[in-house]
Amino acid sequence: MEAETYANSAIWRAQLAVQRRPIDPPSLPGWITKPEIDFYVDEFTRTGFGAPLNWYRNIDRSWELLGIGQGAAMRVPVLFIAGDRDFVVAANQPFVERQSALVPGLRAIMLPGCGHWTPQERAREVSAAMADFLVRL
Repeated sequence: MEAETYANSAIWRAQLAVQRRPIDPPSLPGWITKPEIDFYVDEFTRTGFGAPLNWYRNIDRSWELLGIGQGAAMRVPVLFIAGDRDFVVAANQPFVERQSALVPGLRAIMLPGCGHWTPQERAREVSAAMADFLVRL
């Protein structure tokens, strides 16, 4: 991605928003514990943060590789669960809104007040939705 395009991209704006947040919030949200945070810190200290960033670094290539299916309708049932406070969903809202045209069997659930870590933030709701989805197949 060219630097000028990247600087104007939703991913860049989201990264800046995250970087401007305090590193140590006054308290942790109820969906994550201090031992879990410590685990992530230890693992990223040990292995670095390159692998997670490589997904974004390779985003153009990913689109090229997936281009073969562009415009094809998904022919299997699909469950999409996201939070309405997820910056990735917000940055890609036009695509999210068009999903049902390409995914006829789509069941979409938008969880109010939920951010990017949907399974952690709303474990019970996500599990219940998945179980309900699966029994209806």
